[in-house]
Amino acid sequence: MSDELIDRVFGREGLIARFHENYEYREGQVEMAAHVADAFHARKHLMVEAGTGTGKTLAYLVPAIAAAVGQKTRIVISTGTKNLQEQLMEKDIPFLKKVLPTKFTAAYMKGRSNYACLYRITKAEDQPVLDGLDQIDNFRKIARWVKETETGDRRELVDLPENLPFWNRINARGEICIGQKCPDFEPCFITRMRNRAEAADIIVVNHHLFFADLSVRGNQFGKVIPDYGAVIFDEAHLIEDIASDYFGSQVSNFQIDELVRDIDGLPIHDPVVTRELTKLAAKVSGLSETFWMRFSQAKFDGRYPLLPDAFAYRNSLGGTDPTALGEAYEALDNALKSLEKETDGFAADMPEAESLLKRTRQARFDLEFIATQTERNFVYWIERRGKGIYLRASPVDVSELLREKLFEKVETCILTSATLSSGGSFNFIRERLGLDTAKTNAFTAPSSFDHERQAVLYLPKAMPDPRSNEFTQLAAGEIVKILQVTNGHAFVLCTSNFSMNALYELVSSRVNFPCFVQGSMSKAGILDRFRTTKNAVLFATTSFWQGVDVQGDQLSCVIIDKLPFAVPSDPIVAARSRFIDDQGGRSFLDYSVPQAVITLKQGIGRLIRSRTDRGVIAILDPRLRTKPYGRQFLESLPRMRIVSDPEQIREVLTSL
Repeated sequence: MSDELIDRVFGREGLIARFHENYEYREGQVEMAAHVADAFHARKHLMVEAGTGTGKTLAYLVPAIAAAVGQKTRIVISTGTKNLQEQLMEKDIPFLKKVLPTKFTAAYMKGRSNYACLYRITKAEDQPVLDGLDQIDNFRKIARWVKETETGDRRELVDLPENLPFWNRINARGEICIGQKCPDFEPCFITRMRNRAEAADIIVVNHHLFFADLSVRGNQFGKVIPDYGAVIFDEAHLIEDIASDYFGSQVSNFQIDELVRDIDGLPIHDPVVTRELTKLAAKVSGLSETFWMRFSQAKFDGRYPLLPDAFAYRNSLGGTDPTALGEAYEALDNALKSLEKETDGFAADMPEAESLLKRTRQARFDLEFIATQTERNFVYWIERRGKGIYLRASPVDVSELLREKLFEKVETCILTSATLSSGGSFNFIRERLGLDTAKTNAFTAPSSFDHERQAVLYLPKAMPDPRSNEFTQLAAGEIVKILQVTNGHAFVLCTSNFSMNALYELVSSRVNFPCFVQGSMSKAGILDRFRTTKNAVLFATTSFWQGVDVQGDQLSCVIIDKLPFAVPSDPIVAARSRFIDDQGGRSFLDYSVPQAVITLKQGIGRLIRSRTDRGVIAILDPRLRTKPYGRQFLESLPRMRIVSDPEQIREVLTSL
């Protein structure tokens, strides 16, 4: 894509200028488009940090379309969230189809669990999948909807509750799919989705689907996404954690419960065989319950390390005896082995039994992998979420896996985000992801915003160490002072649920502004309440640090309680830190600080979302000034005026 063509599209008199109602000429957008086009032409990888307001979506879409059509290669665009995926398909790509002279096709793919399964819905009419009479109407609505919808996408069911208890039993997850043997294979929504993707120049997916696909290519489940020649990762700072999940192993109590439920659902009409299978299902169920009850340390939601000797201990004679957990595991494994043997006899003639056999084998494999802990470069832990208990294993370092499976096999990978650098360097992300320096360029797109004119950074003079007992009380006092100056209009972003709830209780009782706290309703619901409530204040944590867009005066203040260091006791964080230290590195400076810098940049990025936005960013953590590494944080932020007195905020805001 030549400079002339880039100017023809992005220039002041270009195609976008003529057709886009909110057009603004953006130097950073033009430069980014040129760098992306060069990467496609040179068949190299590229990292681009492009802040809010750059127009990065169009800056990578236009060169991608030109490369896909010109080089006759399919290009995958992978987004950090389904919301961004939908924005591309419903807004940006239709716009470009109207204005670009190049004709192209595009399709989107989501994870299979987003789609209804025609076969399972038909079966559900004869089998109990509902937990109560109140769900009957919802199921009937879905049964009618699947006869009318083109996509089968759960997102279309806007009038039904967000968390349908029975959706997991009627969706099209791959591990329960019976494939081409299914009587509904041709009209299947997954088949239709794949056919659209096979015919497309551009495929829009999300990171979870991309790495789920990358992890299974070549094994028994096969690929999900059609072959591609290049990939663009939007919100690329999320890649390491998502890839780590999909290159690991997991087994849960829900997974075993589902196996038991599907034993009962096998279409076997021999009463003797049915009776034996029912006994086996009851045995697996009982042994599974005993097994999961052994994880007493997982009484509360969270992640807990799985000790190396959790399943066995050394006796005085030097042998190995099973622990109570080990005995429970062996009993469950033997029951699953019996299930394998029974279903193997039906697998050749019964697709449902074949699916059950594959899933049972996979569950046994994952359980053994986690129980034995033989792979030293993996971290093993327990996770509790509500009623779910998950045993998980993930690679400590994914850089070699990504280099081997992705960056050495795909000619061009574009990685972009508003936050990829730390202290002006891309080295942290490059090393964490395994990108070859010789084949990877890096570029920071100039910002369209003038933070020195649009924002002020407030750092209070005298705050105690955030680990001290008095920090929360004094932080609440600072927040009250700031809110009185800004008249609310604020996000209070916290680094933990405990801190969020404590500050909400302390502050909401001392101000007259409407205060909301994350968790009191759905994320979309609470964000809508914030946008429509005058002088509102929202206390939030993790998920509101990124991907949230509130423009205008409604959000003119972002308060951050502490520097967002990852919890050092978290099993994955602890394992990565040990790995770096064992390699001769300095885990705190090489990992903890750069990661926290990137997260902090995401948080402050909630404030300035357009050229007309104005406001204050307040960081209450004194370590920005008292610790040597504080300079790296400050140097990574946009240049802003710094004040230390709440009254100075008022003066500066008046002048902005």
